Formats: sequence, structure tokens, C-alpha cells
Amino acid sequence: MAFLLLVFALAIPFLLLGAVTRIQLLPGLPVASLMAVCPATTALILVYRDDGAAGALALFKRAFDYRRIREKAWYAPILFLMPAIMTLSLGVMRRTGTPVPAPRAALMPALILCAVFFIGALLEELGWSGYLIDPMQNRWGALPASMIVGLVWAVFHYVALRQADRSWEWIAWWSLWTVALRVIIVWLYNNTGKSVFAAALFHSTINVTWQLFPIRGSFFDPRVTGLITAFVAATVVVIWGPRSLRRFRFTS
Repeated sequence: MAFLLLVFALAIPFLLLGAVTRIQLLPGLPVASLMAVCPATTALILVYRDDGAAGALALFKRAFDYRRIREKAWYAPILFLMPAIMTLSLGVMRRTGTPVPAPRAALMPALILCAVFFIGALLEELGWSGYLIDPMQNRWGALPASMIVGLVWAVFHYVALRQADRSWEWIAWWSLWTVALRVIIVWLYNNTGKSVFAAALFHSTINVTWQLFPIRGSFFDPRVTGLITAFVAATVVVIWGPRSLRRFRFTS
């Protein structure tokens, strides 16, 4: 509870900045999105309070704990699952009559997006994955914990989404997408030795593929992508099991 109270409290200045300035860092990305620093900041504050500087440093080092990913086959869903979901979303939209233009992306801007969004994802996942998820799934199991964190993660963004002029209907479908994504993130996290790096890398692909969706994400439809992602998350739960989301393993 302390984590949730503090992470929302730390977000207030960024939300006020967004309300006052209405600046967008990228199309559809208000300046309030800088509150991505809040989950990591909150986690580091609380760990420092309980375990001192050594504990905070240990948490910080988990941002690059890629050595935990012993089975390298997990890099396939980490890196390519979101591009596949977005490609399928684009295909469904076109198939159902939505006039979506072809995606266009230059290499250098795309690489810059990857770097920027990876940093932002690390700042979020040090909190959501590195600090919050393990005590919750130890108590309630992986699926309930991931859905609770996913809902909190969604609500955390609501004010910023409204500042980006998203309708409540759009936000509702986006929330379905977000909760399903958190189930997938916890699945990846649990199967990669609880790697924060793995969670952050996948998280970054969410934002990169959204920005690369035509045009700068303006044609992104959370109804389509949310339902597809929910299906993927449900499949993960059925195959890997709701208790731990790690019944089966890939082999490298």
C-alpha cells in the first residue's frame, strides 16, 4: 500500500505540469508521461528505507540483470510478440474496412525511439516488476497479482490519457489491453529468472510499436489490439497455468 500511495503522490507534479502546459513529447504522449520515473523512484525510496543504500543499489542493478535470462529462446517473445500483435491488429483493421495507411519508419528515428522507450520502461519496471509484483504473486498467485498490478498500471495513466484527449471509451479498451499486457509481462518475468531487464525490454516494444503504428500511433485502435492481446494473455494462462505462469519452459 505504501508503494501505491507514494507512486501516485509522486506523479502529481507531472500531471499538474501536463494540465498547465498541454505539451506533447510525441504525438499522443503528453508531458505528464514523464511520470514514468515514479515507479522506480518509489521503489528505490522504500528499499532504501528498509535496506539502506546496499538494498537500493541491488535493486538498481536489476535494471540490467540480463544474465538471469538463461534460456535465450525467451528473447523471441520478448522482442517479437508485440510486433506480431500490432501487425495482426493492422491486418484485422484493414480486413474489417478501416482505411489504415501502410506503416512507414526510417531506421534512425526508430532506433532513437527504441532507446528512449527502453529507458522509460526500465524506470517503470524497476517499480512494477522489481519491487511490486513478487510479494503480490507470492500471496495471491501470478494471475491475480498480474491483473491487479495491470489495473493499477492502467489507472496510473488515466489522467495523462485524458490530457492526450482520449475518450473514456478509448481508455476502457486501452485498460483491457494494459491488463492483458501485464499478464504477459509477468509471464515473461517469471520465465526469465525474474529478470527486470526482460520485463523492461518487452515493455519498450509496446511503446515503440505503438509509435510506429500508422500514423505515429494515430490509427491505433485499443478495441482491436486489446482483444487480440487479451486472447494471447488467455492462451498464456491456459498453457502455463494461472498460479505461476511458468508450468512449461522453452529450451535454449
